[in-house]
Amino acid sequence: MDLEPDLVILDVSMPELNGIEATRRIVEQLPRCRVLALSMHRDAVYVREMLRAGAQGYLLKDADDEALIDAVRAVARGDAYLSPSVADSVLTDYRRHVTNPLDLLSAREREVLQLVSEGRTNKDIAQVLSLSVHTVDSHRSRLMEKLNLNSTGELVRFAIRNGLVT
Repeated sequence: MDLEPDLVILDVSMPELNGIEATRRIVEQLPRCRVLALSMHRDAVYVREMLRAGAQGYLLKDADDEALIDAVRAVARGDAYLSPSVADSVLTDYRRHVTNPLDLLSAREREVLQLVSEGRTNKDIAQVLSLSVHTVDSHRSRLMEKLNLNSTGELVRFAIRNGLVT
């Protein structure tokens, strides 16, 4: 590239090379350049894909002049910027697409995981949680299935990596 801009404002919908691919190329060729997407699209999919491509901001075309100035200044400082009217859909989309394996577990399964990781036997866990040994065994099996783990050692390593035990 002949130019080395600090900030590029581009439309998400452009002929020939769409804004998502253009952003990828800009970020790849000019890693210090920041991208602010300007779009009529409110759909979280567009926002997600632009952010994934490397854009630091996403502003809707119907924003007022003050919002444009705020967005440019924020992105130029290195801060992120999202049009307030797309923020809720972006959060909903994020929660739907990005899952922490711990979010798959019930509160009881987390308790069992922590106790297993502390080296407790099923009998000990049953006593601590006022459950039957069979119920603890069921929780342990479901844990392994949900987390795609095959042994107690893997359960312990998972718990340590995820900060449940130290």
